[in-house]
Amino acid sequence: QVQLVESGGGLVQAGGSLRLSCAASGRTFSRYAMAWFRQAPGKEREFVAATRTSGTTYYTDSVKGRFTISRDYDWKKVYLQMSSLKPEDTAVYYCALATRPGEYDYWGQGTQVTVSS
Repeated sequence: QVQLVESGGGLVQAGGSLRLSCAASGRTFSRYAMAWFRQAPGKEREFVAATRTSGTTYYTDSVKGRFTISRDYDWKKVYLQMSSLKPEDTAVYYCALATRPGEYDYWGQGTQVTVSS
């Protein structure tokens, strides 16, 4: 089994920055991609950013130029650097791991990010 644990959330003023971390542990796992999703109150969970083993990164349009996803060489940690934060970025942020294309198999418990105006 694989465990994902997020950290780094908190309260920040609009325009500020936060860095989220996701620590992966457990049995040796194959990996296709790791990603960040978020879910705001009353809304569906949405994709934020992903990094694949190919090195390619993906971002949803609303965070392009403000958020950066990165990882350690051994995939044990994945990060989301968030800058120029906006109140609409307020959500619970989840880390996820895909062991094969098309599906994220493992999820963390989430970390709250609150951006005040």
